[in-house]
Amino acid sequence: MKRARVCDEPDREQPLVHVDCISHVYADGSIGVHEACLKLFDGEILAVCGPNGSGKSTLLQHLNGILRPAEGRIIIMGKTVTKNSANELRKIVGLVFQDADSQLFAPTVLDDVMFGPLNQGLKPEEAKERALQALNTVGFTELSKAPHHLSGGEKRLVAIAGVIAMKPKILVVDEPTSDLDPVNAENIERLLVDLRDKLGLSVVISTHDMDLAARIADRLYVLRKGSVIAEGSPQEIFYNDALLGEARLKPPEPVVFYRSLVKKGILESGLQPIRRSEVISLLAKRREAISTTERVE
Repeated sequence: MKRARVCDEPDREQPLVHVDCISHVYADGSIGVHEACLKLFDGEILAVCGPNGSGKSTLLQHLNGILRPAEGRIIIMGKTVTKNSANELRKIVGLVFQDADSQLFAPTVLDDVMFGPLNQGLKPEEAKERALQALNTVGFTELSKAPHHLSGGEKRLVAIAGVIAMKPKILVVDEPTSDLDPVNAENIERLLVDLRDKLGLSVVISTHDMDLAARIADRLYVLRKGSVIAEGSPQEIFYNDALLGEARLKPPEPVVFYRSLVKKGILESGLQPIRRSEVISLLAKRREAISTTERVE
């Protein structure tokens, strides 16, 4: 695990996104993010974690040019983002807001998802084909429904479809499962993994749901008061109690459960599972080992 700055470290491969120590100051003088560093590599799911007000949304809105840094720079696929390149950037990086209502405005679902491709200059027939493909990808078929009549989970699916219809290389989703019931949250979670595995998108999410991050993220960044204070694998982050305390985050449920089993002497320490399936697997191996010993005796 790395603490704080990771901006200047050499990489074995060129990152798709390199947020190089940016700072953002709002018009009222308040600081959104300060010397924030982040890298996204091809084919990974990256989670930006932190409590409410830590700067997650502000950081993500820099990735497709909605916000621009007061200091630092953002490099996308080897090119530094400038004021003049923001439109080109949005062809590469698609952003889904936490509030799906802010992205849905057309009279029907199909019209809404077609809007992005049309804005890219596609002909109506091509835009419709793109929209239908995207809606099929997210599993939504009620094309003539009015977006404002959809449930929260349906709105999130349509908002994601509207972004992937523009065929970005990178999908950025702000708090993808916030305010969703467990079934819809699970659908969104599964969709994000499929978009990486089946469509080859690289995915960035922001979340304060550590169980979600543990299940789907390859790497994590931890934010506190607008600064990136750590970067590492889920195991490195979620087994660092001092770091989680500093960031005001709690470990995922499987980590808590595993530690309770270690305390009871049921499992050995140092294994660092982060998913429920991993804890179950360890328990099964433990049971098998006990059965084998009993048979030998």
